[in-house]
Amino acid sequence: MTSTTHIPLTILGEHKSKKKRKAEDGSAQAVATIISSSTAEQVNSNGGATNIPPNSMIAPAPHSRTPKIDTSQWPLLLRNYSDLHVRTSHYTPIPTGSSPLHRSLKDHISYGVINLDKPANPSSHEVVSWIKRILRVEKTGHSGTLDPKVTGCLIVCIDRATRLVKAQQSAGKEYVGVVRLHAMLPDSKVLNRAVETLTGALFQRPPLISAVKRQLRIRTIYDSKLIEYDTKRNLGIFWVSCEAGTYVRTLCVHLGLLVGTGGHMQELRRVRSGVLSESENLVTMHDVMDAQHVYDTTKDETYLRRVIMPLEILLTNYKRIVVKDSAVNAICYGAKLMIPGLLRFADDIDIGTEVVLMTTKGEAIAVAIAQMTTVVMATCDHGVVAKIKRVIMERDAYPRRWGLGPMAQRKKSLIKEGKLDKHGKPNDQTPKDFQEGYKQIFDSKQVVAPLLVTELKKSASTIEESKVSTSTVASTHASLVTNTNKNMDVDEEDERSDDEKNDSNIQDDDGNGDDKGDKKDKKKKKKKKKKSKDNGA
Repeated sequence: MTSTTHIPLTILGEHKSKKKRKAEDGSAQAVATIISSSTAEQVNSNGGATNIPPNSMIAPAPHSRTPKIDTSQWPLLLRNYSDLHVRTSHYTPIPTGSSPLHRSLKDHISYGVINLDKPANPSSHEVVSWIKRILRVEKTGHSGTLDPKVTGCLIVCIDRATRLVKAQQSAGKEYVGVVRLHAMLPDSKVLNRAVETLTGALFQRPPLISAVKRQLRIRTIYDSKLIEYDTKRNLGIFWVSCEAGTYVRTLCVHLGLLVGTGGHMQELRRVRSGVLSESENLVTMHDVMDAQHVYDTTKDETYLRRVIMPLEILLTNYKRIVVKDSAVNAICYGAKLMIPGLLRFADDIDIGTEVVLMTTKGEAIAVAIAQMTTVVMATCDHGVVAKIKRVIMERDAYPRRWGLGPMAQRKKSLIKEGKLDKHGKPNDQTPKDFQEGYKQIFDSKQVVAPLLVTELKKSASTIEESKVSTSTVASTHASLVTNTNKNMDVDEEDERSDDEKNDSNIQDDDGNGDDKGDKKDKKKKKKKKKKSKDNGA
């Protein structure tokens, strides 16, 4: 038997209860009994169920402000979404696109990356080409070459995600390696000291067998430490965090030189590449092949979706800017992000900072370079927020929302009627009100109103007249100079000696003159042409 508790009359008496009563206009009006949530809590504290009248409703307790949503567990780029600064909340959502975790399988693969555990012996290029054949995709790329004998993290990007390859190749790397010294050390502290010494900017020349040109270059070692040293076998295990392009083989040779015994690299494994480490969904080549086989045979997508991750996971360390849905497709076509398309933005953005532009659903649109600081974004009402560096999203994934304004619509109609040319420029039939009221800007060049055009023509005509006057002066000066030169030439010819004239006459008489020489040269050229034609045939 359950005990039922009735609401005390003293509590109910505190609240106004109105029964059906006739209104002034004669219509019956039912007013529900309002019981606050505090009353319900007071009744529930006595234990058991409450007998609340059927027409009553419980009013929620008032709050001074809306409770904050916990976004710390939201996925990928939407994590801590509530911490972003709000420019505006007024926008029209477009029912296209989806969360990165809920894309169709085809889109999931083409916007996907694989954190691959590269096996020893095959090269990075071979591994990437095998994945391309297994998954039957158009393009694949990797985050940085690993030598054939080296294992560990190799980020493989698929189709659209290959646009992030260059950024991943230049990201920092972490390695765990084994160095073999050529002689016994009295104490492991010597090696420990040498490992700590080799930090900061170091000169390196790539090894004899390497994928790059062997020239001296500088690479930065951010941090390094000796994990363990085996005195019996002269083997040391060390960890290093370094810049992209660092040769750990060369680092091991330098360690041997510092210690004084000499040394070389025995084994190497990449522990982290860019954002992803070996603890974050690392998969093997067998996983990739098995996942594709399971999908082909059973049409089960779960294994394949676990192996391939959305590309947004590579952009989680970027500053975020949230864009309105109506501006997404314009950005995909290369347009700059302007203030009207801005919804939210991260803190501590400076001019020149690389940011990721994202939709309200958490999809990455493009990697861009900020043109405003966080403070300016919050206060300014116009201007360029960011310039596009690399577009990631496919074009027309979202509908076009530009060219829908009244002036744009009128311009389209004038083009159809033939009152503007096909490029939208004015012609003889263009209405005057359109020319006066509309100015189109093409890279700081303007289509100017007719009055300004006439002024420009006048100024151009004056410039041409001045050019003509200067040209006449120059021509008269040139004619005077040529006349003086002719007179000088005549005088020189008169002064020429008679002996030189006689010599020239003798040469003509002997048959070595210019006419006969020219004829011989022509004959020789004809013979050469004939020979070349014969050889060509």
